[in-house]
Amino acid sequence: MTALEQHVENYLAVRRGLGFKLTHEQRMLNRFVAFMDGAGESTLTVDLALRWATMPTGVGHAYLAQRMRAVRGFARYLHGIDPATEIPPLELLPARKHRPTPHIYTRAEIAALMAAARALRPALRAATMETLIGLLACTGLRDGEAFALDRHDIDRANGLLRIRDSKFGKSREVLIHDSTMAALDAYLARRDELRPGGDRVCVFVSSWGARLSHKSVHRSFDQIRRASGVTGPSPGRRPRLHDLRHTFSVNTLLGWYRNGDDVAAKLPLLSTYLGHVDPAATYWYLSAIPELLGLAAGRLEQRENGDASSDREVALLLGEQERVRHWRAARARRAEL
Repeated sequence: MTALEQHVENYLAVRRGLGFKLTHEQRMLNRFVAFMDGAGESTLTVDLALRWATMPTGVGHAYLAQRMRAVRGFARYLHGIDPATEIPPLELLPARKHRPTPHIYTRAEIAALMAAARALRPALRAATMETLIGLLACTGLRDGEAFALDRHDIDRANGLLRIRDSKFGKSREVLIHDSTMAALDAYLARRDELRPGGDRVCVFVSSWGARLSHKSVHRSFDQIRRASGVTGPSPGRRPRLHDLRHTFSVNTLLGWYRNGDDVAAKLPLLSTYLGHVDPAATYWYLSAIPELLGLAAGRLEQRENGDASSDREVALLLGEQERVRHWRAARARRAEL
């Protein structure tokens, strides 16, 4: 192990001690150190950081900014050990604050995705992707949370899934419908039949019987999306697997509005169910989705017409943008630590 590789290991250990997972950052920093070694360089400079961060072509600005952010954090740490280390300035490849509007799948689109998944080969890949898509659509789990599920995380007696050590080190319990439990049991029986020698600990497995990886799943999902005919509003905005989580959240909120429920009182429940660290992450949907914004605006009209029962929700709506602004600012500060 080179000195730079050891510094990366030590840096990640320090950050993980503060509760950060840094899975993507580890891969990026390992590649960056390999780039420095290949260039015969031992001192991190702004020029090296910029050259490496901008190497990929055909990718969005957000990805390039993510690469630079990973190196910048490491450079801050390394500067305390080697003063010759240069820290890339914040204005170099800054992260843009715009958050793209998610694709909200219709029921027909989800059905089309699952049908396209069933047509995959081999049969185990088809069964895995169909069940995975269905589970994400009806629970709003993060895809990584589904990949990490083990068999003992399924609590059949209480009808729930245990999500362990998820984003920001949080764990939670997610209630699921009886039909969802039945679908999971059917999948487990099918996967054991098709790959009896596969991993017996995890729930979802690849065609080779190993735990799923992000790379293989997202490659399969792209194939499924193309075969299903599901498209986004523009060629550059393709529906993603993660948008199933957004779809679950939005449909839950829409259902509450249409039923006349007290959305302000229920939003914290949805935040907890989704595993959001801050309720502002859930409030964001109110301003991001036109239909939700329209329904919330209708509550404003009710208030103007003398319906005081909507006062709590009006207060939430009026304060939503300010909460989101503060939450995003705090998250950006944490990312730069």
